[in-house]
Amino acid sequence: MRIKQVCVLGGSGFLGSAIVHKLSAAGYDIKVLTRRREASKHLILLPYVQVVECDIFNDAALTQQLSGSDAVINLIGLLQESDKVSFETAHIELPRRVAVICSKLGIKRLLHTSALPASQDASSAYLRTKAAGEAAVLAFASDINVTIFRPSLIFGRGDSFIGMFAKLIKVLPVIMLIKPDAKFQPIWVEDVAQAFVNSLGNIETYGQRYDLGGPRVYSLREIVEFVIFVMGKKRKVIGLNDKLSYYQAYAMEKLPIKLLTRDNLHSLEVDSVCDGAISPTLDVQPAALEAIVPDYLVNDNPRNLYNKFRGLAGR
Repeated sequence: MRIKQVCVLGGSGFLGSAIVHKLSAAGYDIKVLTRRREASKHLILLPYVQVVECDIFNDAALTQQLSGSDAVINLIGLLQESDKVSFETAHIELPRRVAVICSKLGIKRLLHTSALPASQDASSAYLRTKAAGEAAVLAFASDINVTIFRPSLIFGRGDSFIGMFAKLIKVLPVIMLIKPDAKFQPIWVEDVAQAFVNSLGNIETYGQRYDLGGPRVYSLREIVEFVIFVMGKKRKVIGLNDKLSYYQAYAMEKLPIKLLTRDNLHSLEVDSVCDGAISPTLDVQPAALEAIVPDYLVNDNPRNLYNKFRGLAGR
C-alpha cells in the first residue's frame, strides 16, 4: 500500500510537531488538524504541510477532513480531564470514531498513541481509558492496518515534564516530590517520532503494539536530581510518603491551574517501563536522557556534563 497523504490529529503538540517535521522531511503530504491554526505557526511554513482548523469531536467535520487520506495518525490525549473534554471522550470515543470513519472512507492505515502502563485494571482513569482506546481501534483490525505505540515519559526541548521541574527548581529551595520511587524509562521525542515514521509504510508493524522506552530506567527522584545537577543548582529533594503524596495531589487538584491531580498520582503507582528493548522492526536506537537534556536546559556540552555526572555518582 502506497502512502502519500497523511492526516495527523494532535499534530501541533509536543510529539505531533516532531512527527510532522519528520513526515515533511520524508516527503509525505501532511494535513494537521487543530483547534486553532494560530497555535500551529511553527508548522505552517514546512514543506508539504497543510494546517486546518477542525473540531475533531464533530463527526461531519472530521469525516470531511479525513477524506482523501491514505493514513491517519491519532496523537490526541489528556493527562487531566476538563469541563469540556473527559478521558472517556478523548481516549475511547474519539479513537473509536476515527476508526469508524477510516473504515467507511476506505483509509487502510491508522497509527494510534497510547501509554506504556495502560491497563484495564489500573487505578488511574487515565490508564484505564488509554487501554480501552487501544481495544477500540484494534476492534477494526480486520478493515484497517493498525499500529499502536505505548511510550514511557517523553522528553525533549519544550516538554512539559522536565520543563516543569526546571521551572520549579529555579524558584524553590526545596522540592517536595510525590512518589519519589516511581519508575520511568524516558525516551527522546525525536526517537518516538522516528518510530512513527518508520512504521508508517512497514507491513511488519500492522496489528502490532509497541512499547517505547529509552536505554535506562530512572526513579522520579533520579530524574529531578539530574535536572538540578544540569542546572547547576543546590536544591534539597524531599520524597513524600504515600499519605503526604495524596494530600499534595488533592490540594494541587483544587488550584485554578492543575499541576497535579489524584489521578496523576494513581498513574505514578504503576512503573512506566518496558519489558525489553524497542523492537528492531522500528529501526530506532534511543538516545540517553543524559545525552540530550543538558543541551536544551542549559545549552552546555552534554558529553562533558554527562561525564561529570557519572564521576560524581561514582560510575
